[in-house]
Amino acid sequence: MIATLALILTLQLAGEIAARALSLPLPGPVVGLILLVLTCLIRPSLVDRIRPATQGLLQHLSLFFVPAGVGIVAHLPLLGQHGVGLAVAIAGSTLLAIAVGALAFTWVARLLNTPADEGGDD
Repeated sequence: MIATLALILTLQLAGEIAARALSLPLPGPVVGLILLVLTCLIRPSLVDRIRPATQGLLQHLSLFFVPAGVGIVAHLPLLGQHGVGLAVAIAGSTLLAIAVGALAFTWVARLLNTPADEGGDD
């Protein structure tokens, strides 16, 4: 299990180094995850070796949200000061993202001459 965690953390570190060195628009952990997937594709036997440790991590994934909750509590006065603006920004950006997604879908459907309401219910 320790070797598996060391492998995962090493790939995350490699991803962080690559992201910073190459000025990639992706966070280092995402690059590390891509490296992990590529490593598993190259060596399929690795998947069975890392499965127990990764399933253990996934079972306790909620613990990774504790630091975010602590951060929110630590910055509660700042959140109280700017909370309305943040809520408006989050709600507005969510609605904008949904609208842009719908418009992009409609545009691609027209581009492909496919009715937007077709949906593929064969």
